[in-house]
Parts: sequence; structure tokens; C-alpha cells
Amino acid sequence: MKIRKGGPDDVPAMLGMFDSAVAWLTEQGRTGQWGSTPFSTDAARIESVTRRASEGDLRIAEIDGAPAGSIVVGPAMPYVTPAPEPELYVQMLVIDRRFSGRGVGATLLGWAREEAARRGVGLLRVDCYAGDDGRLVRYYESVGFSRTVEFTVGEWPGQVLEMRISPGDS
Repeated sequence: MKIRKGGPDDVPAMLGMFDSAVAWLTEQGRTGQWGSTPFSTDAARIESVTRRASEGDLRIAEIDGAPAGSIVVGPAMPYVTPAPEPELYVQMLVIDRRFSGRGVGATLLGWAREEAARRGVGLLRVDCYAGDDGRLVRYYESVGFSRTVEFTVGEWPGQVLEMRISPGDS
């Protein structure tokens, strides 16, 4: 697996990753996270992905030259209270379902951990959908994050998780 810097040219691949995730969630009857409408047909979501690809620190994981996942890091999301210390925040993480089970998410989160250490930041945070069976929250815990604050955006239940970073983590 290769991780490379991404940019605006990666928006179509990112939208495809989100579309594959939405289709998979919908097949399971789990529409609470992102609904059932493909990202690639929703103007607001296209704009959000495009903005993050242009403004954020985007990385693309590739397997055999194909985009398999993406991550964007930066400051905390506007709906989450910033930490009282310097932090790096995972703003977006999505894996193309074709590459499920191949460690893409864990590899991208490992890159984020290393990036936080390179920047001298001692805190890496992420938030995620906390509804349904809590599976996504447990995934983040399985890769080393700990639960902190629960929140809601409208009816959408969320969970902030954090990971402490040591200087030697890079």
C-alpha cells in the first residue's frame, strides 16, 4: 500500500469511495450515518469533499495503483469544541469498500498519528457516527482511540475519540 499526497484531482475518486460506503451501509439497512443518497449526486457533499481536497491535508492510500481510501486532517470540525491544547483532527476518512479488510483505514490513521508526531502535536482526535450498533466507535477504539465527548448535530449522534501522541511516534 502506498500513501500519497492528494488534491483536487482526487475528488472523483473520493466521491466514488463515499458512494461505495453509502451503498454498503444502505444494503445493511444502516442509513443513519450518511443516508442512502450517493455523495456524487448531492451538491452540498460534492462541495464539502471538493473543499476538503483543496484546503485540507489530504492523503490517498493506493493499492496496486488504485485509490483505496482517503484521509483529511486539520483543525477540529466546527461542530466540535476544539481541544484546549494543540491537536490534529481527522476531518474525513473513507475507504472504498472494494478494499475492505485490507487495513486501509488503520494505515491511514497510522499516517495521521505519525503526522501529529512530526508536527509536535500530542493529541490526535476524530469524531464519528455513534448510532446504530456503535460499530464505528468500536473500530476507532480497536486502532487505539479512546472515547471522550458525545455530541449531536440535529438528530445525528456523534462520538469524539482521541489518541495521545508521544514524540517518538513518528
